[in-house]
Amino acid sequence: MSTTIVNNFSKQYGAEVHVAFQRMGTKLRNTVRVRNNVKGAIAVFQKIGKGAASTKARHGKVPVMNVDHEAVECQLYDYYAGDWLDKLDEVKADADERSILTNAGAYALGRKTDELIIAELDKSTNYAGTGADVLTKAKVLTAFEMLGGADVPDDGERTAVVGWKQWSDLLAIEEFANADYVGEDELPWNGTQAKKWLGTLWMPHSGLTKSGTVRYCYWYHKSAIGHAVGSEVKSEITYHGDRASWFVNNMMSQGCVLVDATGVVSMRCLEA
Repeated sequence: MSTTIVNNFSKQYGAEVHVAFQRMGTKLRNTVRVRNNVKGAIAVFQKIGKGAASTKARHGKVPVMNVDHEAVECQLYDYYAGDWLDKLDEVKADADERSILTNAGAYALGRKTDELIIAELDKSTNYAGTGADVLTKAKVLTAFEMLGGADVPDDGERTAVVGWKQWSDLLAIEEFANADYVGEDELPWNGTQAKKWLGTLWMPHSGLTKSGTVRYCYWYHKSAIGHAVGSEVKSEITYHGDRASWFVNNMMSQGCVLVDATGVVSMRCLEA
C-alpha cells in the first residue's frame, strides 16, 4: 500500500468532520456574533454606546455625540478531540468506524462551542422572574418587556434558547403552538424543533446550565455575545505502525465573550 494514501484519507475525513460539525455539532454558533480568522490568542470586539441628537445655534458648531467605545477582549483556547482507529477494525466491524469517529469528533467540538457560548450567557444578571416557577407566558412577556426597555433591536436577530422541559411548557401556551397565532410555517413541530415567535427564533437545547432544580434559559440579541475563531475545525490523521492503528485527531481554536450584558435576559425556570 502506498504510504501517501493517508493524504486522501485525511482530506476526505477532514471534510466529513467539518460538514458534520456545521450540520449537527453546534446549535448556537449562528445565533451569536462571530469573528473568523483571528490572528493571535486574543480577539477584540468593539462595544459602541448610544449617541444623542441635539440642536445647535445658528452658525454655531454641530454638537458632538461623544459615543462611548469599549474594547471587549476574548481569549482563545485550543480544543482537541481524538481517538484511535485500528486498521483491521475497518475490515471486521459491521459499522463504518470512520463515520462513527467523524460524528463523534465533530459533535464533541460542536458541544464545546455551545459550552463556550452558554458559559458567557450564564454571566447575565438581567433576570426575568426567578426559578420558583416554570416557563410561563407571563415570564416570557416580562423578558420581552426587558429587551424592549433596554432598546435591544427587534431586527430579527434575537434568539431564545430553553431546555426541553421549558419547550414542553411553551407548547402548552396557545399563542406559541397554535397556527392561528403564528402561521403553519412557523409551528414548532414543522421540521427541526425551532420556530419563530415574537420576532425571535426559539429553540430547545439540552446543554443549558442546571443548578439544583433551576434551569437557566436565555433570550438574547446576536450582537450581545462574541464568538472568536482562530482556527476552524481541522483534522489530522497519522498512522502508528507499532499500534497498527490510525490516530484521528480533530482540533479547533475558539473563544467566547459577553460583549453587551444588556442584550441578554435570563429566564430562570423551575425544573424538578
